[in-house]
Amino acid sequence: MPKPRSFPFHILVFLLPALLIYTAFMIFPLLDSLWLSLSKGGPAGALVFVGVQNYQTLFSQARWANPFWNALRNNALFFVIHMLVQNPVGLLLAALLGARIRGTAIYRTIIFTPTILSVVIIGFVWKLILNPAWGISRTVLQTIGLGSLDTPWLGLESTALVTLSLISVWQNVGIPMMLFLAALIRIPEELLEAAKVDGAGPWRTFWGIQFPLILPTVGIVSVLTFVGNFNAFEIIYATQGALAGPNFASDVLGTFFFRTFFGYQLQPADPYMGSAVAGIMFIIILIGVLIYLFGWQRRVHAIRY
Repeated sequence: MPKPRSFPFHILVFLLPALLIYTAFMIFPLLDSLWLSLSKGGPAGALVFVGVQNYQTLFSQARWANPFWNALRNNALFFVIHMLVQNPVGLLLAALLGARIRGTAIYRTIIFTPTILSVVIIGFVWKLILNPAWGISRTVLQTIGLGSLDTPWLGLESTALVTLSLISVWQNVGIPMMLFLAALIRIPEELLEAAKVDGAGPWRTFWGIQFPLILPTVGIVSVLTFVGNFNAFEIIYATQGALAGPNFASDVLGTFFFRTFFGYQLQPADPYMGSAVAGIMFIIILIGVLIYLFGWQRRVHAIRY
């Protein structure tokens, strides 16, 4: 009769410190924020449970609803630009670097370097570059014969958000590039050699063999892009400030939450409504992650197996 297996307490010993740290700095603040979003301040500073009243106020009162829907629309556009520009460009760069061209290590370092720079530095430098008074963007455009395109990109409501999105793409394109490159170089060389023997060109080899094999990485990059962009705050705050100007044209959920929770100008801080905004952000991100887990992963598994 086989002996019953004992519980692996040694594994628990190794996991416990990380679990305690994660609970203290992630799980507990998250639950506390959700509880705050369901409460209001009572007498003597005590919290009074009010259910979903804060969320109803957020969706119904124009004072809150108008900036919230504006921030949500801007956030959706911010995410779409990253999905349609950053990730395809990252995949293209990974495919080129995976072809083992000369100087691959140098190109990889140059492309990835902006990712490790401070967002404050990135925002400050691009404000200088795009400044309509003394920025170098006007000189560069005039030099290449595109002087007619010179405009205060960060100062117009119609262009501020798109400009910030492209700055963010430039800074972060190295992350999907490295993830795609890591997936591409794991593909067995025998498959690529067999495709070449069968007469498949580089384009057909990529779409017929390489791309289907890196679909799990495509899903990971997509969900990371979704989570990262619906948590976006730093680049907009560093470039446009908490008001996300001009006239809130570059406002996203992160900056809207910041102004609501901490207050700005003549508007006092409202941590309860701010927590409601954070709760909506959490729900949006949770839905995106669940779609990835139960939609994309199952589809990829069905295609591959």
